[in-house]
Formats: sequence, C-alpha cells, structure tokens
Amino acid sequence: MGPVTGPGPGPVTGDVLISLDGVEKVFDVRRRTGFLRRETREVRAVDSLTFTVPRGEIVGYIGPNGAGKSTTIKMLTGILTPSAGRIRVAGIDPSRERTRLARRIGVVFGQRTTLWWDLPLIDSYRLAHRMYRIPDARYRENLDRCVELLQLGELLDVPVRQLSLGQRMRGDIAAALLHDPEVLYLDEPTIGLDVVSKARVREFLRDLNAERGTTVLLTTHDLTDIEQLCRRVMVIDHGRLVYDGPLTGLHEVGESERTLVVDLERELPPIDLGDAARVVKVEGPRQWLAFPARGSAAPLVARIAAEYPLADLSVREPDIEAVIARMYAGRPGV
Repeated sequence: MGPVTGPGPGPVTGDVLISLDGVEKVFDVRRRTGFLRRETREVRAVDSLTFTVPRGEIVGYIGPNGAGKSTTIKMLTGILTPSAGRIRVAGIDPSRERTRLARRIGVVFGQRTTLWWDLPLIDSYRLAHRMYRIPDARYRENLDRCVELLQLGELLDVPVRQLSLGQRMRGDIAAALLHDPEVLYLDEPTIGLDVVSKARVREFLRDLNAERGTTVLLTTHDLTDIEQLCRRVMVIDHGRLVYDGPLTGLHEVGESERTLVVDLERELPPIDLGDAARVVKVEGPRQWLAFPARGSAAPLVARIAAEYPLADLSVREPDIEAVIARMYAGRPGV
C-alpha cells in the first residue's frame, strides 16, 4: 500500500531545524542456512523517509516496535550513516560532523543511559560540564533548575547503578539539557515513571519548549505523552512515514477508540447509550464501553451517572499499536 497521509502539520512558523530528504537505511543481515553455510539478505529499516521539523516544535514520532524509529534517531545523531538520502540538523550533516553536532543536540535513549554507572549522579553532571565546556554560571543555573523540577536533590550523591528506572530516566533528561541543546531527542522519556512523575516530566518539557524554544522529537508508546505535549504527530511503519499531521487526524484515519470502564453498584444488563458508545465486555457489575477517541467522555459519563447506579469509572486511552493496526485494517494489499 502507499503511504497514508494526514491533513498535514499546518503552516511552518520558523526556520527548519531538522530536514530529511529521501533517507534510507539498509542493513546486511547474515543468517545460517546450513552447516558452514550463511546467507546474506538486505533489511530496509528506513525507506524513502522525507520530513522537516521547524525550530521550536514538539513532534511525536511514533510507530510499532521495529518500525524504524530508533534507526531514524541514530541517523539524526550521527551514530548511523544513511544508505541513501540527505539529512541536515541545524544545517549540519550528522554523519560527517558528529562532534560539532553533539554540542547542539541532547539525547535520551530509553533503556540506555549516558550516566556513569558506578559514580554518583552529580559526577556525571560535572563531567558534562567539562566535556561541553558549559560556562560555570549557566551550568549552575541549568543544574539547579533540573534538580528542582525533576526532584533530583536527594539523588545527586547516589551511584547511578542504585537508581530505579524512573529515577535514572529523570537523571538522563537532566544530563541531556545541561548544555542548552537546540534539539532534544527523547526515546520513551516517561517509561518506568509513576503518574505523578510522568506529569512532572511533561510539565518540565512544556516549560522548556515555551521558555527556551527547544525543539523536541519524542518517541513513545504512551498516547498521553503525545496528547499533552505534541500538536503534530508522525507515524512510521516498516520504515515508511505513513501519517504526518495532528493527533485528532490520526484518530480519524485509524478510527481509534477509547474505553470507558464503568463499575455499577450491582450487576445489570449492558448499558445502552445508543450510537454514542458500544458495550464490548461485561463482567458482573463492571462494563467496558468503546467510543471514538476524538470524542469527549464527559457527556457519556453524565448520561451514565444520571441513568445508572454508578459506583466508579475510568477512561483508558487507545494503544498506539492498536491505532496503527486499525489504520491498515481492511486496506487492500495489506
């Protein structure tokens, strides 16, 4: 099938900071086919990828596992060299001038830390201070702000190996920002965080973008991250960009649904809300109702509260993989 296109991200309101034109990345993968015999085949991780990101924009870059997200980020940082096409970040070719680019970008790679494993957290920050040649006053200002907003004060003297995943993620985010990068690449920045910590990180990123104009490219499997931070979302699947536009448009293209989990005071027949929602599951007094993700849950909650003996309820967001799967459902050639 050809690429799925959305209504577009809207007019560009600033100079382009990130630009990809026809970018491809092909890996040669060898596998054993018999005794002392191996076969080499090409795996196309990224295929004809073209997009731009204006300065100061927060963009969600999403897709299923193995879609090519991490490969894209690694090419944008200069870790990998594209097999074909052209990449520019702040006017720099990442693969040719990786050291020069490093001073202008910050990176947080999900499960991989940039912190020194056996040293206290503060020592990693001191190393960044020297390595990036950050002016002393600016370093102290950035460190104090990150420590306060990410609640790192009690962790500064703790060896990184003793930090929980959520604590380390906060530590990595701070380390990536000490040198005032123009662009920040975040791979699952809220993984392992509790609800309160997730909210704090999201607020921190919003403030960072608003106050300093930092451009953010965010990969995540948490739709709430996207909804609260991004006006624009790009979906990549099998190495191709299949959607580029607002999140509301993605829900429309994918016909995604949110789920209202309703706990009644007693067991009753399925709740009837007409065409507004449909019951997908009933277990005793608990019922699951699906409704379009682009719609509001408020009127449904009001009707249920008025017509049924309501004990409790919650809203579950659609899984990103499910949204993308529904984009392909029923399309010819898939």
